[in-house]
Amino acid sequence: MIGDRLMARTLNEGDIMAANDITHLEPKAVWEIFAGMTRVPRPSKKETLIQKHFCDFAEKHGLKYKHEPVGNIIIEVPATPGHENAPITVLQGHLDMVPEKNRDTQHDFEKDPIRTLIDKDTELGLDIVRADGTTLGADNGMGVAMALAAAISKDVVHGPLEILLTCDEEAGMTGAKALKPDSFKGRRLINLDAEEDDCVYIGCAGGCDSNLTWSWPTKAMNGETVHRVTVRGLRGGHSGGDIHEGRGNAIKLLVRTLRRAGQGVRLVEFEGGSMRNAIPREAHAIVAIPEANEKMLADAAAAVQTEGRAESYESGLSIALESATAETAMSADDTRRWVDAMSAIPDGVMGMHPKVPELVQTSNNNSTVVCERKMERVKLKLGTLTRSSSDSRVEVAKDQIASVAVMSGAELEHGNQYPGWEPNPSSAILETVRSQYRKLFGDEPTVAAIHAGLECGIIGNRIGEPMDMVSFGPTIRGAHSPDERVYIASVGKSYKLLCAVLGVLAAG
Repeated sequence: MIGDRLMARTLNEGDIMAANDITHLEPKAVWEIFAGMTRVPRPSKKETLIQKHFCDFAEKHGLKYKHEPVGNIIIEVPATPGHENAPITVLQGHLDMVPEKNRDTQHDFEKDPIRTLIDKDTELGLDIVRADGTTLGADNGMGVAMALAAAISKDVVHGPLEILLTCDEEAGMTGAKALKPDSFKGRRLINLDAEEDDCVYIGCAGGCDSNLTWSWPTKAMNGETVHRVTVRGLRGGHSGGDIHEGRGNAIKLLVRTLRRAGQGVRLVEFEGGSMRNAIPREAHAIVAIPEANEKMLADAAAAVQTEGRAESYESGLSIALESATAETAMSADDTRRWVDAMSAIPDGVMGMHPKVPELVQTSNNNSTVVCERKMERVKLKLGTLTRSSSDSRVEVAKDQIASVAVMSGAELEHGNQYPGWEPNPSSAILETVRSQYRKLFGDEPTVAAIHAGLECGIIGNRIGEPMDMVSFGPTIRGAHSPDERVYIASVGKSYKLLCAVLGVLAAG
């Protein structure tokens, strides 16, 4: 790490904590609420503690709330006196965070608080908050904090509000999918899960998970040498928001290495990635090869490392070999069949939007490989996430993956399919946000659709009647990776915009 590592050499632990206390940052109410969230574990599907945290928060501030069985929390906030007759505005964010950490970081996401650090983006010269070796959870903790700060702050004028805090957004969007027409009353909504402070989003991609499972017999060793091949040092990132950058995928690079190593490779184990919606940063395989082929494996690793760095500007990419042990492995023929199948699964951008040339229309991310190794068999499970703003292109990608599954003998399961959010350029709330942005900052915001999956499409689909929706938020970089950071000034900028918009909406 950077500034904090240098500081740790001369300051004691108490000094370091004081120097990195984010509760003194402005807007103070936002940062205090976010700091409280960092102290409560909240990985996807493990959100009981953060749900209780915000139920307690509502009770402390005398606010009515509903805790739905699935885990969503809806908090009702009375209007500022004199604005009771304004239409209800829904402020929406999600409670969970992606639990990613660096390989050498000791952290239990179900027990440990996030350690926040105040730092600087040296390239841009801007102050940031990041975490020490883990994801920060600004996605979407900062949006939740802004919504609740606006709700309880005496100096923010607003009409009636409903704070919709959904669960499990990062791992399945099960909270949004469980909503019903009577879950909340408002029919205009501000989603605070965007990550560019000069953008207002009015559309997003839908998506679908595809899981392929292979089961292969194993045989005893036949005098081969055993090696562990490890890919690490990649940037990773959001499989929607960062997919257009062509970042290296550790799973695909490792598969390429094994394919390049020749016919004699026998697979013992293969694992990579950790989250369905994150570009894999690390992967490893244990392989057995004839001693005469060791140089071919080493040459393949070196070549793919060089190619990967050049193709994706991943200067930190490392593909390393070390000795390992194993008693059994797949046959060389089965290994080759599996490697060929993995090579054929699409990964990265599959097409750009025909009407918005700079927007990715369709992509697929090879997200995770999990290995279950027993004496007689190896079971390998690949998880992928397809995203697209076109429902038909999702089906094309699913068919392509299914074809590979059929040819390679894999079991295939599609699931967690969710709709996109169709843009509405004539949105009334969009015009309010644009006019306030111009007034506050003297410039036009970028109005766009995003390739990532926001919950707006699902919410509109579940409510079953027209919803007027926009999405905006502070600048966050490196989401879904330990490089995640939020830009301090952009939090103030986005909160200022939110408060101004709420003031206008309160006037009816």
